[in-house]
Amino acid sequence: MALLKHLLAASLLALTGCGGGSSPAASVPVAAVLPLVDISSVTLSDPGSSLPVNWQHGAFIEIFVRSYQDSDGNGKGDLRGLIQRLDYLQELGVKGIWLMPVSSSSDHDHGYAVTDYRGVESDYGNLADFDELLKQAHARGIGVIVDYVINHSSAQNPLFSNSRDAVGNAYRNWYIWQDPPPSGWSIYGGNPWRATGSGAYFAPFSDQMPDFNLLNSAVVDYHKSNLRFWLNRGVDGFRFDAVGNLVESGPSAWENQPRNYSLMGEMRSLLNGYAQRYMVCEAPTDPAGFAAASACGSAFAFNLQTSLLQAAKGQPSGVLALANYFKTASSNMATMFSNHDLFAGQRLWDQVGGNSAQYKLAAASYLLLPGTPFIYYGEEIGMSGATNISDDGRLRTPMSWTANTSNAGFSGATPYRALSGNVASQNVAAQAADPNSILAFYKAMLKLRNSLPSLAQGSYEQAWASGNLLGYQRLFAKERTLVLINYGDSAVTAAVASLPANAALSNAYPVNASDATADAAGLANITIAAQSLRVFSLR
Repeated sequence: MALLKHLLAASLLALTGCGGGSSPAASVPVAAVLPLVDISSVTLSDPGSSLPVNWQHGAFIEIFVRSYQDSDGNGKGDLRGLIQRLDYLQELGVKGIWLMPVSSSSDHDHGYAVTDYRGVESDYGNLADFDELLKQAHARGIGVIVDYVINHSSAQNPLFSNSRDAVGNAYRNWYIWQDPPPSGWSIYGGNPWRATGSGAYFAPFSDQMPDFNLLNSAVVDYHKSNLRFWLNRGVDGFRFDAVGNLVESGPSAWENQPRNYSLMGEMRSLLNGYAQRYMVCEAPTDPAGFAAASACGSAFAFNLQTSLLQAAKGQPSGVLALANYFKTASSNMATMFSNHDLFAGQRLWDQVGGNSAQYKLAAASYLLLPGTPFIYYGEEIGMSGATNISDDGRLRTPMSWTANTSNAGFSGATPYRALSGNVASQNVAAQAADPNSILAFYKAMLKLRNSLPSLAQGSYEQAWASGNLLGYQRLFAKERTLVLINYGDSAVTAAVASLPANAALSNAYPVNASDATADAAGLANITIAAQSLRVFSLR
């Protein structure tokens, strides 16, 4: 019955040309439609949200399910394994989880070559497992957003199989075809047009990941139905992949085209129809543009990582850039240090050469600033990349739960991928027992963010930089928080101005540090130890 429904729908599209773009010429016979995945229309059915209001202002953690926890002993992580680790995440203090793609895919690894947008990758489990993950995460006050690949699918997706099957196939116009292929194109150093016997299809990332034709309204409607499918199940939002690449206008205008922004605005409007949902976009070359309310509403602050690293290493230029960033940037930016892609940078441990003091300064810098921070899994314990992998896989190693150098506590079997290079020292078991560990520091920073609304969602006030010293205030309602970070290698005494007259500064971090007081002119002299921070609460 399902196949008959798809056949009838496809025939109607082919004969009427519905769905945008050009329909097959009348003289071209309509090819048979191969079996399809579910493309039925899905309407809004909001189950509501049990999460606290403004939950999305807490910190998120990005998790690669394949590398997080194996529950069934096959050497690959899965949803049930992640469920087993939710207590750890709750104790860490995160309020949201970003799952790298969990939909069925043909790459059998990263998941960005989707074969079924409404199915779960078989290595990870099934929809029942996914529903249980949502239930258990929500019970702990943790939201779950999933990666959504709107730009392209797998070449093995049945939709593309139909599109490629014949010029007259009803799904030909769901992807981008030209015959003959145009010349003069180069994207990421290669020709994005992939030749076949019936024309060339557009696939800049890989010949196995053809781009959808997002000028075809039927394709856009299909993606909207997919989003509703997950939202109706209780998903708390999405991270959208590669939104700068959605529509191309020519060989010199293939990125950040006007339609990309309005298209993502439509997706944002769709999510606004549901309670307390969140979305964030990957747009490395125009984060600010896609963070606008007319587009995604939030985007990753890709241009911030360099300043974070420079500041952590005691470079005054980086400290000044940090002080100034949120004077103009939207507070809706999603801050992070690194993620699953090498173009975003190596793991933090590798970038600071294992210097734990610099590591903690980099973490504090983005966890306490405005925006929604995203921690990359394992960052909270100082995981390094793999030493014997040169591609993105070096960043996507199994989670280091224990010092076991054969499986890291990730699996009872041999893990599918090499472990991180520093698993013996940087693992959860070792860090949990050390009050001075990186893990303890992350817990402390997230506790501050979770207990002080001004840090989670307050305005950014009175920001300044002086050499290796950074200071700013966060204000929410009547709560004011002062943050001072000394990136230098010697103690400094800061003359902090622009405080309320005679304000009492109650110490919030570090534990057992002294309070302070501002004078009648709103000036306080505060000493900050080398490579450390002070946080004060003014209520």
